[in-house]
Amino acid sequence: MAVSAVRVADQAYEGVTAGGTAVLSLRLRDFRNYADLHLRLSGGPVVLTGPNGAGKTNILEALSFLSPGRGLRRAKLSDVSRSDCTGAGWVAHADLASCVGPVSVGTGLAEAGEDDGAERRVVRINGEAASSANGLVEYLDVAWLTPQMDRLFVEGLSTRRRFMDRLVYGLDGGHARQVAAYEKAMRERNRLLKNASSVSGADAVWLAALESQMAEHGVAVAAARRDGLARIEAGMALASGPFPKARLAAQGTVETWLTEMPALAVEERVRKLLAEKRGIDRDAGAATEGPHRSDMAVWHADKDQPAAQCSTGEQKALLIAITLANARLIRARRGIAPLMLLDEVSAHLDVTRRTALYEELLSLGGQVWLTGTDEDLFAGLAGQAEFFTVSDGVVTPRAVI
Repeated sequence: MAVSAVRVADQAYEGVTAGGTAVLSLRLRDFRNYADLHLRLSGGPVVLTGPNGAGKTNILEALSFLSPGRGLRRAKLSDVSRSDCTGAGWVAHADLASCVGPVSVGTGLAEAGEDDGAERRVVRINGEAASSANGLVEYLDVAWLTPQMDRLFVEGLSTRRRFMDRLVYGLDGGHARQVAAYEKAMRERNRLLKNASSVSGADAVWLAALESQMAEHGVAVAAARRDGLARIEAGMALASGPFPKARLAAQGTVETWLTEMPALAVEERVRKLLAEKRGIDRDAGAATEGPHRSDMAVWHADKDQPAAQCSTGEQKALLIAITLANARLIRARRGIAPLMLLDEVSAHLDVTRRTALYEELLSLGGQVWLTGTDEDLFAGLAGQAEFFTVSDGVVTPRAVI
């Protein structure tokens, strides 16, 4: 996948709002409904409006691939390629104003045969191949909210756990690598248990080594989650405005042990637990204990009520409040606000909360991308954001006064 070197002019870079990560140029090829899209931007907020199905969320999804993971839809990589694509697959490339200065990043579907036919994406940073997408967190943080996340507090815990980890990515620079290392060791242990006729000899030695890795990385993951959520909760408690406060907690076996004993003692206890559960885990086909089964618990602080029992509007407001608090902490830690992707987030907010949201986003200083079908909902950003109309995969600049 060919991507260009950094081409951000000094004048354009210096014009970016101080304190924020920003996309100054976005190029998509064969991505969803975009055969070839090229946007040049000033670095300020971006508003995309148009009918449902026009391709607004597709642009946000492309931007979400500038971070570790499978993007905001968690789609299979091959499903992201345009349906009548004749090339190797999709590509997303951006020139950024990042926390370390101008940088060029690109990602896309690896060409067939690069990994024995296995589906994977490649990442390039300033034209050089990166070992994995985890390297992207050194240059920018990306946060998003989508309509599908409105049920975050009432659906499966795996979605909440992924949301929790994304919050922590921006607060702990090594968290993405710790999560990846833990999951890699867990997958190898699962395969070994599945294929071994008996756990003895060399298999037992290798299992013990993998379980040691799981314990080390798993405890680091659980500790980072506990610390990150505690910091976000503390930040929310000091905030003012119409959005609710929340109490947050990472819940799981390892997280509980960390409240009872030092981290090294927890590592040893996790190793022993994994060894004891080899037979159970072999029958289950998966590890039955560990931070990969943890949950994020959220309570509405003022009402002292679990988020799952709150109204739909309250749950949406809690999600926004948590995301904003996390963005403030990231800016305090790194000196630059994250790139924020907010899909249809304004549609169900009253005027007071919508106004407060825009004021908070502008004060953070980072670039935010917002989508919606009704342009009037973004009147509070007129003169401060770039507006584009999206229609059937065509993106047109629009002057809004």
